[in-house]
Amino acid sequence: MRTRYACAAALALGALAMLPAGEAAASSHREAPFITKMPKVDNTDFYAFRSYENGRAAFVTIIANFQPLQDPYGGPNYFSLDPEALYEIHIDNTGDGKEDITFQFQFDNALNGANGVTLPIGTGAAKKDVAIPFINANLGTNNQPPAITAANQAGFRNVNETYTVKMVKGARRAAAGVDVTHTGGPGPNATTFIKPLDFIGLKSFGANNPATVGGPYTAYNDYANAHVYTNVTLPGCATPAKVFVGQRHEHFAVNLGAIFDLVNANAGQLTDPNGGTGGNTIGDKNVTSIAMELPIACIKGAAPADQVIGTWSTASVRQARVINPQATYVKPSREGGAWAQVSRLGMPLVNEVVIGLKDKDRFNSSEPANDAANFADYVTHPTLPAVLEALFGPTVQAPKKFPRQDLVAAFLTGVPGVNAFPGAANPPSEMVRLNIGAIPPTPVANQNRLGAALCFVDDPAAAAVLRKVDTTNPGCDPAGFPNGRRPGDDVVDIALRVAMGYLFTKDADAPSRNVGLGDFVPQGPTGFAAFPYLDGPFPGTNTAN
Repeated sequence: MRTRYACAAALALGALAMLPAGEAAASSHREAPFITKMPKVDNTDFYAFRSYENGRAAFVTIIANFQPLQDPYGGPNYFSLDPEALYEIHIDNTGDGKEDITFQFQFDNALNGANGVTLPIGTGAAKKDVAIPFINANLGTNNQPPAITAANQAGFRNVNETYTVKMVKGARRAAAGVDVTHTGGPGPNATTFIKPLDFIGLKSFGANNPATVGGPYTAYNDYANAHVYTNVTLPGCATPAKVFVGQRHEHFAVNLGAIFDLVNANAGQLTDPNGGTGGNTIGDKNVTSIAMELPIACIKGAAPADQVIGTWSTASVRQARVINPQATYVKPSREGGAWAQVSRLGMPLVNEVVIGLKDKDRFNSSEPANDAANFADYVTHPTLPAVLEALFGPTVQAPKKFPRQDLVAAFLTGVPGVNAFPGAANPPSEMVRLNIGAIPPTPVANQNRLGAALCFVDDPAAAAVLRKVDTTNPGCDPAGFPNGRRPGDDVVDIALRVAMGYLFTKDADAPSRNVGLGDFVPQGPTGFAAFPYLDGPFPGTNTAN
């Protein structure tokens, strides 16, 4: 980890997160033209890190968020996932840019009964049972509905959201997956998992459970936590995993509107090393998370030296869709043909602000093994530094060294001795690379929001072009981004600084290398202490009348 190359590359992985300009700096929200038509399968953020919950260092947590910018009050249907889609988490443990393990999630959103929940309307011969328009039916009397809980939800849910998980070894389409099963969690059988209802509001779920403390949303949090499956069996693995799928608070912090508007900030905000004071414009939104905590021993490569994994998430739909002109709840359309990948996410911000507009949909349909051939130009000649110089120069000046071969190596191959795969079989490919052996997790209280940024110091050697690693430097946190990504890592600030030349040793190569750039919205590491690590969602209403 102390090689000169490592000092260049460990943070350079993050530089790719924000190179060319042109779209909002949200991690992957509505990032490509085609995916805007299919929000249910839009990857928003992807996290992969060694679990830092006490006693869980032998596990890796992977979280794939979908369906961006959810307003908590978004009824009457809220934010179920697509039963006609295939949601996948991929792991490469051999370094060839291809999946070796894939976890496939498929959802079913069935009505409660043949017609859903109905109410008797009318009397005598005019009486009819009529379906209600809501997804919950805990009506009660005198404006006092019983709160929905994990124990009573079967009678109160109008839509039963369930899912199955399969594990595929090797190419994801070459063989049928094997069921991932659970014991001790809610569900009608060992292969069916239940997704909790979204946080409709306090009247539906209650405000606070007397037996718990911690704020007004403990009743919903208790309900959602009952859907964290803690005894999950992976095929061929003796150690139990954990799984959770459900609505969460959107933790990615960004001043979305200002970034869209040609970085609408003054130079003082942009260069505030403490993160600035801009508004987090998506801080009141929710997302839907697919979270897994996996035993390292069951996902690592077979060789003892295999201490790295690469991982990413995708969503696919069927190639053909015929709209039913007489649509029903069960069959609004007919889907057929092979699976077609329409969303992909590994490193944050890549498709949103790295890939050019003409290639964004192509990137979403591509695989990591093909990245070097398809997208290398966007890395070797980044445009964001030039755009920022045009907007904020001379306070901010772009680096002078081209092509950016250091970024190519770091972005597509990982860092030797840190999170690069050993050996020659390491073709360029974009994915989140994580050291699962040599670098232990950092406890949440000691995490630095700038990840590994403070591990790098100037190299006084006359020939030195790039900074070197010094793990004794105050604030150094090698377990942070870009060695994986944790919820508290401020990936926008890290990426901006590296894009503007943070890794260079000489001012002549990068005049703004020491400017503390950021999106003026700090992202702190607190509050993410245990699986599934992301906090519970905001409610559709925050009072219970």
